Amino acid sequence: MAAATASGLRIGMTYDLREDYLAQGCGDEETAEFDHPETIRALADALEIAGHGVDRIGSLKSLVRRLADGDRWDLVFNIAEGRHGFGREAQVPALLEAYGIPYTFSDALVMALTLHKGLTKHILRDRGIPTPAFVVIDTPADLAAQNLSFPLFAKPVAEGTGKGVTGASKVLSPDALARVCRALLGNFHQPVLVEEFLPGREFTVGIIGTGRTAEVVGVMEVQWLPQAEGDVYSFANKEHWEDRVVYRLAGDKEADAAGEVALAAWRVLGCRDAGRVDLRSDARGNPNFIEVNPLAGLRPGYSDLPILCGLAGMTYQTLIERIVASALARHPATGSKRTAPSL
Repeated sequence: MAAATASGLRIGMTYDLREDYLAQGCGDEETAEFDHPETIRALADALEIAGHGVDRIGSLKSLVRRLADGDRWDLVFNIAEGRHGFGREAQVPALLEAYGIPYTFSDALVMALTLHKGLTKHILRDRGIPTPAFVVIDTPADLAAQNLSFPLFAKPVAEGTGKGVTGASKVLSPDALARVCRALLGNFHQPVLVEEFLPGREFTVGIIGTGRTAEVVGVMEVQWLPQAEGDVYSFANKEHWEDRVVYRLAGDKEADAAGEVALAAWRVLGCRDAGRVDLRSDARGNPNFIEVNPLAGLRPGYSDLPILCGLAGMTYQTLIERIVASALARHPATGSKRTAPSL
């Protein structure tokens, strides 16, 4: 296990490596949220450049074994997505909390809440954050009671990276909605979020910090090329963004409004350290909250947050150092020795 350097910390890294799950027979879309080896190398390099000792722990099960063996770290840089259930992104944070080990990004409560897009939208709507009208479909029978205005947009309630989103996700009729919802319910074994489709510009907002210290790094507009799969941020469009999507930094009045909505949502939900908020504008140019990603991808040159930061003039090294600094601000005594709790 890597030791702390003279001036730095001993930092563990928790993550789910995509190639491990592909080797187990999982499919491309099923593993879309998991990490590429390049991400792990880039993170480790950035942490070492910052003067820290790095220990690559890996997945939740590896973390369990290491904790049982008595291993401890000053800080864990956690990007583990987890595999099963609505609380899968909360599993590593909850375990680290049980052992009193500080970690980056949001806590277990926030991770479990924000993965469920329907519950997240309920809370934000109640707090006055603009978001499209929506319903959550648990069974096909629920479709009969929905009275939203077409066009609508349907996607799994608890997936990321565009999983389950295709050109067919934008639906124009009750028959199409029923067909898409039945397919999603059958394929993903979870409810479907159906919301009114907004025709305006699409933004993703990068945020660094926690609570009052949180700030917008930049507002990036997502624009579709002719080769794109419709005008939606689908799984295919995200996977092949170089040929289908143009990203540009936006700084006009509408983009500034998107940043304000995103920051308000971030603070209401209690998200920490860094992440992204996705928004889309209505017909009048008013940005609406779509979803939040408190565990945003960090693959250089591929993931939205590093791309956004690069457009805003922030290097990858600076991004990682600011994430660590934000986490350490919550734990002023992080460098001291820690022991396992009594179990």
